[in-house]
Amino acid sequence: MNSSKIDMTHGPLLGKLIIFTIPIILSGVLQLLFNAADVIVVGRFAGEASLAAVGSTNSLINLMTNLFIGMSVGANVCAAQFFGAGHYDDVKKTVHTSTAFSLICGVVLIFIGLFGAKPMLTIMGSPADVMSLATLYVRIYFLAMPAIMLYNFLAAILRSAGDTKHPLIFLTIAGVINVLFNLVLVIAFKLGVAGVAIATVTSNYISCIMLVGFFKKQEDALKLEFSKVSIDKRILNRIIRIGLPAGIQGTVFSLSNVVIQSAINSFGTAVIAGSSAAASIEGFVYISMNSVSQTTVTFVGQNYGAGDEKRVKKVIFESLGIVTVVGLIMGNLAYGFSGPLLGVYTDSADAIAAGTLRLFWVCCPYFLCGVMDTLTGGLRGLGNSTLPMIVSLLGACVTRLIWIATYFQVHHTQNVLFFSYPGSWLLTLTVHSICLTILYKKWVQKKNSEIRI
Repeated sequence: MNSSKIDMTHGPLLGKLIIFTIPIILSGVLQLLFNAADVIVVGRFAGEASLAAVGSTNSLINLMTNLFIGMSVGANVCAAQFFGAGHYDDVKKTVHTSTAFSLICGVVLIFIGLFGAKPMLTIMGSPADVMSLATLYVRIYFLAMPAIMLYNFLAAILRSAGDTKHPLIFLTIAGVINVLFNLVLVIAFKLGVAGVAIATVTSNYISCIMLVGFFKKQEDALKLEFSKVSIDKRILNRIIRIGLPAGIQGTVFSLSNVVIQSAINSFGTAVIAGSSAAASIEGFVYISMNSVSQTTVTFVGQNYGAGDEKRVKKVIFESLGIVTVVGLIMGNLAYGFSGPLLGVYTDSADAIAAGTLRLFWVCCPYFLCGVMDTLTGGLRGLGNSTLPMIVSLLGACVTRLIWIATYFQVHHTQNVLFFSYPGSWLLTLTVHSICLTILYKKWVQKKNSEIRI
């Protein structure tokens, strides 16, 4: 076996879970640095309005992309289960089907970004003084969508094979290039918002090209051959069956965040800027916890394919322990050092105060979100994405919408607004744990009855 790949179906688990997760965390951090570099450079060298313009687009970009990026979860689960069951021909079909499908999604998203940016920003209530800059940023950013989609699908498949190191290497190179381009285009060429968008697009294409090149050099089931890039209907149906609910779930969370962003916009530019900076910091905590969820999906998927129910259960419990520790430590550190961290993004005292308040409500109880996502990962690894989608729709989106439409309208404060985050996490993770327990027991009972027959 390739030394960069981890054997998920044999041997001790805890060490492998940690070793597998760390490169995913670092890869996620580098992806966030693409956006953080945008926010920091534009905030320091282009002004508060430009900072608010870039920051206010995050929830919109996530809303417009999460449905498609969520599909990569389907590719991950399919490939992991095929690897676990030893069905390598199906792994090959998954690689080529995912390549074709992701590129189609990327092209579609270019047009959505070009024509949908301004209308959707208007619906969100973006202030008039940042509208033109925010629209420009989104339109340029979406030119990178084919590269972003293809990268996410191929990286998901590579994770299913037990390799999380190579995506980290490619993102490290692209991340350095992104920062350098930011500095040159914004400071030297005075391109402002357009400059940081161009840098982000360039870095995404570079990381994608390197990952595609890696797949082309493989000699096993992961080998990518352009002549074989086509859509296998059976594989695509399986990817969509698992990936579409995951994508809808991501979109649901993004939709609720868009509603919250609209509420944040009602407090003015300083609060928008502070909240945007805080959201960027939160992202580093979230991606660390979500990386454990991605690990859970892959390990559960492979061991589900191998039919090892005891190992599946162990993966879930050990992953929950890891994500709780990560969330508690990183979340509280983010809040504890909120002043210096927010100061990296902006000099505005009002913006820093607003960002600190948000970090208190979001980061201190953030481990609840990590537990919620890890339980979701267990459900997806077992091949069921519909349950977490429904639960997230009710627990996250509907709950937040009701909260903002009722209590927040009466008590129009930032404290009341940000409380909607931990409240929705606690409700959703409780229902997720019940669903996962039921689904696991049904799988074990079905497996045991088949053995007896």
